[in-house]
Amino acid sequence: MHILITGGTGLIGRALTIQLLNAGHQVSVVTRDVAAARRQLGEQVSLWSGLDQQQDLNGTDAVINLAGAPIADKRWSGQQKRLLCDSRWQITQRLAELIQASSTPPAVLISGSATGFYGNTGELVVTEDDPGHAEFTHELCARWEELALKAQSERTRVCLLRTGVVLSKKGGALEKMKLPFKLGVGGPLGNGKQYLPWIHLEDEVRAIIWLLENPALNGAFNLVAPYAVRNEQFAAALGEAMHRPSFMRTPAPAIRLLMGESAVLVLGGQHVLPQRLEASGFRFKWYELDKALEDVL
Repeated sequence: MHILITGGTGLIGRALTIQLLNAGHQVSVVTRDVAAARRQLGEQVSLWSGLDQQQDLNGTDAVINLAGAPIADKRWSGQQKRLLCDSRWQITQRLAELIQASSTPPAVLISGSATGFYGNTGELVVTEDDPGHAEFTHELCARWEELALKAQSERTRVCLLRTGVVLSKKGGALEKMKLPFKLGVGGPLGNGKQYLPWIHLEDEVRAIIWLLENPALNGAFNLVAPYAVRNEQFAAALGEAMHRPSFMRTPAPAIRLLMGESAVLVLGGQHVLPQRLEASGFRFKWYELDKALEDVL
């Protein structure tokens, strides 16, 4: 297949591109920095400098849309919120327009989203059927998904990836989580009771390929490990995996002072289950947190 990827130089995109190339697929990646993408992805990948010059996506069998500015890199000022939204919404809208304009459109659009769709759900167990709470992360993800679904037709199915925290050997959220543990001051955040939905990078990539290769699947899928953990459990497991102490609790007011409104990303959480993914027949390789952390560390 010829597969077009946006966000191909990101954490998930890089790992996915390698697997698709190894499986014999032709991969094209949309990027703003062609030279940097070439260094990261190598010569096998075809690079597109943008979508403005494209009239349609004829000749493309599948599109995987992973583009978006990192959500936790900066405080959520009005300008930062707009950047987070625009970096996801604009390219998704353009992809949907190109798919609609195609006489032979891609058979599938697999488009990113996040468990932030549900907002801060507390103790509630949520599946893909839950509507989510009206807060910024929900509004960002809901519009992102709405734009992707505009590509749906009898000839193009759309799958939505509601991804949790991705655990990987390099980069991603875990890289930031590790720093206080390295310094000996790691531990739970706030009261530590909030749920942290997580998934191993290998399972994230396997799940995307599963959705790519199963033409009967469409709609939203929670890409999270089956067994949710609370923040305090995660902190304990991370400390053990790193052989570092994990008892230094960071008070919620200090986190809110540092992060502002975006503190909800670590003080809030969701008890999310991958109900539709497992019902489709997908089997996780990494479902025990301690084993996953041992692998990536």
